[in-house]
Parts: sequence; C-alpha cells; structure tokens
Amino acid sequence: MILLPVSDTDIKVSPLGLGTVKLGRNQAVKYPTSFKLPDDKQVINLLNTTAELGINLLDTAPAYGNSEERLGLLMKKTSADWIVTTKAGEIFDPATGESTYNFTSEFIKVSVLQSMKRLQRDYLDIVLIHSNGDDENIINHFGALDVLTDLKKQGLIRATGMSTKTVEGGILAAKNADVVMATYNLEYQDEKPVIDYAQKYNNAIFVKKALSSGHAIVGSEKDPVQKSFDFIYSNKGVTSIILGTINPKHLIENAEKVNKAIRKYR
Repeated sequence: MILLPVSDTDIKVSPLGLGTVKLGRNQAVKYPTSFKLPDDKQVINLLNTTAELGINLLDTAPAYGNSEERLGLLMKKTSADWIVTTKAGEIFDPATGESTYNFTSEFIKVSVLQSMKRLQRDYLDIVLIHSNGDDENIINHFGALDVLTDLKKQGLIRATGMSTKTVEGGILAAKNADVVMATYNLEYQDEKPVIDYAQKYNNAIFVKKALSSGHAIVGSEKDPVQKSFDFIYSNKGVTSIILGTINPKHLIENAEKVNKAIRKYR
C-alpha cells in the first residue's frame, strides 16, 4: 500500500487507517450492530493483519474507552512502525455513557501527556482536537490549535489537527494545523469545501464515517463499499480513510478495495 505525506511534516501514512474505538469501547457507539470488545490475542492478530496489508496508521482517542492503553501495550508485540493519531478535548464516562468536553489549554496539555503515557511513547505522531461541533469557538476562543502548535514546537507532537464537524471550522483548522478529519461519503458531501481548501494549501485530510459508521454497506448496491471508496479517492484532496473494525476479514476486504480505488485515481 502506498504512503502519502501529511502536510509538510515528515510523516507518511497509508490511505487506509485502522480506527480503534472498538478496541476499547462498545457503549454509546453508532454502529448498526452491537459487539464485544476483543481480547488481547484478537487485537494482536488484528494489528499483525493490519501491518501485513501495508497499513501503518492507527486512530485512537481518550474517548475510546481504554483503546489507548491497549494499543500502548499491544503495539509493542508487533514489528510494525506505527503512525498513531490520537485526540484531545473529549472524555467518555462509561458509568453514564456520556461524553464531556474541555478545550482549555491546561486540559489539552494534560491530555497530551496522559496519551503519551498510555501509548507508552516519548512523543505523539498526530494529535487532533476532538470537536463537539463548536469548531470555530474552540479554535478562536479557546486557542486549542495554538496549544497543539506549542507542544509541536516542544517536540511532543509531530503533527497537529482537528476532527471537525462544520465547513467553517474545517477550513479554519486547515489554516492553523496540519490535518483535518472531516466527514465525507456518498450520502454526505457538505464538507467537500474543506477537502478542496486542504488540497489547495497542502493540508492532509483524514476522512471519518466513510461508510456512514457501517450503515452504507446495507442496501441494494452490488458493491457499496467499492463505490464508496471510489467516490472518496476520486477526490485528490483525501489523504486517508479511517475505518473501524475488529474483524480481520473485513479489514482485508476493505484494503483490497482501497488499493483498487487508489490504483484507479492516484
């Protein structure tokens, strides 16, 4: 699988990344079917399969239950050179099944240090602000991206960004960071201007909900997944798609379809 650059950093990522929410959290998630958290042996097998497919990008967050802790322990049991994206700003409480958000500079700094500890790393590859939808206020009032930029200058982060939910916020994030994570799929293209802006100014775009959290695969299309990947990668501004799965078979199938789309459009 080819590797694509992340903005003007020295990071290169695979065009498919493994989302790891299902490694640490199965409460209050928007997948079409329920699931059990995999055990350590299953996670190691999944990570080894991921590496064998040429995928080097893992996506996690403090809000994904104990995903960070599990990756910190289990990544070491593989031989891959992983690029890990994590986030700051959202915390999930399993007792209530609800998320809370905090975008103050103090909280973000502590969150980054905690993620480093949980992931067992001396620095973090990519850190995104985990938006609650109030993108512009998070950037302009709280200065959340400025905090990440300062941590990048200190060598604690290699690349900064934001997982946004609005067009205005996505473009503003692209102006102030290396990566924007945006929603883009066959059913929802409202955030295409964010991708277009990022492409123009050499920012990386990570696409979330590429398959509408698994809902896109349900329907009458002959191959809705391939159609989805073809559509997304026909946009040259997309760097990588983040897909969450704990099923190695699904991962292999998705990787094959991504490679097909990449060969067609890149």
